[in-house]
Amino acid sequence: MPRFLLPILVSLLLACAMPARAQFTSAPSLQPEQLAIVINDAEPNSVQIGEYYRKRRGIPAANVVHVHIPGKPREISESRFQALKEEIDGQLKPEVQAVLMVWTAPYKVSCNAITGAYSLGFDPEQCTRTCAAGRPSPYFNATTARPYTDLHMRLSMLMPTESVEQAKALIDRGAGAGFKTVPATAYFLQTSEKARNSRAGFFPPPGRIAARQLATKTMQADVLEGAKDVIIYETGMAEVAKLDTLGFVPGALADHLTSLGGDLLGNSQMSILRWLEAGATASYGTVSEPCNHWQKFPNPAVLLKHYVQGNSAIEAYWKSVAWPTQGLFIGEPLAAPYARRR
Repeated sequence: MPRFLLPILVSLLLACAMPARAQFTSAPSLQPEQLAIVINDAEPNSVQIGEYYRKRRGIPAANVVHVHIPGKPREISESRFQALKEEIDGQLKPEVQAVLMVWTAPYKVSCNAITGAYSLGFDPEQCTRTCAAGRPSPYFNATTARPYTDLHMRLSMLMPTESVEQAKALIDRGAGAGFKTVPATAYFLQTSEKARNSRAGFFPPPGRIAARQLATKTMQADVLEGAKDVIIYETGMAEVAKLDTLGFVPGALADHLTSLGGDLLGNSQMSILRWLEAGATASYGTVSEPCNHWQKFPNPAVLLKHYVQGNSAIEAYWKSVAWPTQGLFIGEPLAAPYARRR
């Protein structure tokens, strides 16, 4: 399909996808036996957090892969990445549909995010012009529950390890999501930073999803302050204020459209680590200048649709990004507050 038709097609598909009182049938979500954990034995925090996560989520021991990445580099070369990917893939069973890398860095392969490069393959062409259109993801707005089996791609996410205490709290939030449906709100903000509002046309209309006890709110504001029921928060800002005033429910997803949110340890713009520190369970940001193509960021309507239908955080986030090469997915992948329980 020609790339110029993608926005038109998505608009048509989603124009009536989120009515004020939508009804949803729960879809199956990614299961622990379908997830592999990659632990960096050169980093004590990775080892400790990875083992905690394996036990907390009941990940089979056979799904744990050990690698050795000394020095905590923020960026690795294409050749080093290819060797790492081969080392990981060589130890995975075909039943594994997704991979969780338990470390903060490396998070970048040249201009590619490490999650984008792992799941779609490293794209050197993107690095010749980072503002160009990206490689389309076959998983965008997909219905399959088995991306590796059906599409030959394994989803991937990063779990940051800067703090063992914070990582354990993140894991507990994800594991606690969905045991009880709680009233929650998805907030979508159109801000004064006009260049960062490119996905505002995809904001779901205000309303309620009664079956999920979930409300959707769209706002014209630079900041959300004092809300204590946040399940989704999407905005467009280089820096997002008042995060310390918010209450995120277990399983909350939050991200901001800006150039370098995925530069986790950089300081030019707000790192998406701040979302997890504030209480969100997963987030997304780009690691190199993407310009403001909406396709390089989570599509709000697609994200909401798949999450409330029962997909896990890693599935809903990956399904919402059309061109994810430069995008970094972080958090607790199995969080699924609206999943059908087995």
